[in-house]
Amino acid sequence: MTAEISIAAAIDRYLSELRVVRGLSTNTVKAYGNDLKDLVADLTDTRVTHIGQLRLDHLRDWLWHSSQRGLAETSLARRSTVARSFGRWAFEQGIVDADPAARLQVPKTGRTLPVVHSSQTMRALLDHAHEAAASGDLVKVRDWAMLEVLYASALRVSELVGLTLDDIDRDNRLITVVGKGDKQRVVPIGDIALAAIDHYLETARGALLARAAHPDAGHHLFLGARGGQINARTVHGVVTQALTAVGARNAGPHSFRHTAATHMLDGGADLRAVQTLLGHSSIGTTQIYTHVSVEQLASSYLQAHPRA
Repeated sequence: MTAEISIAAAIDRYLSELRVVRGLSTNTVKAYGNDLKDLVADLTDTRVTHIGQLRLDHLRDWLWHSSQRGLAETSLARRSTVARSFGRWAFEQGIVDADPAARLQVPKTGRTLPVVHSSQTMRALLDHAHEAAASGDLVKVRDWAMLEVLYASALRVSELVGLTLDDIDRDNRLITVVGKGDKQRVVPIGDIALAAIDHYLETARGALLARAAHPDAGHHLFLGARGGQINARTVHGVVTQALTAVGARNAGPHSFRHTAATHMLDGGADLRAVQTLLGHSSIGTTQIYTHVSVEQLASSYLQAHPRA
């Protein structure tokens, strides 16, 4: 009977469909898999091993245990969504007679505004990175270029590490990026970021590539210290160091994306243009940056207006 399929085997089939049939990105499928593997681990002390044994109470207990371990509200909401999707899939496939997650409630979470750095902070940070690159250190030259590109084009970390040499269109000042769901989009890039890339290509990239034992990452734009394709963890470290160097709040690389979007709106950019830049499928996702701008406007008003 299909209900006698182990939960782990059912998860593997579900993740395969997400990847192959629905075309979800590798990172998304990995995140879903991590959540569901945690569910399996949570069931270790029970006798629940087959998909047909899974009940609503098991899922509720899993979420409760997750909350007791200090998991953030947004992560709990994501786990609820993943469980509901998995349960619905199992029912639609005829693997179970009833959807165990049909009545699982997604916790309501308050909408948290993204961290946005001031234009003064970004100027100081990028100037500091530029000065560090002037030393000629190969990694510092690379870091300056990466930081400029992250801010100039509001890229996700995954998009940055995936850039190739062919993705840069200098004549039109554009770059091609591969976003969520492997969707391509073309976004503008500023002169300063292009200059930083050119300096990196002329003075550092070749020397970094020469360090690689197997130069299979030769077509990627940004390379690690050992010459291979750079990874997301390294980018996180670079951003953390850059923010710390200027005394700014450490909010990770995604804060550069938030900051670029907000600064564009503050500068008069159309919301639809920012949506296109960020690669959001829904303008509702982009609208959170208008709230950030309003908050900054209110703060500036209170500080500067004589009658505030």
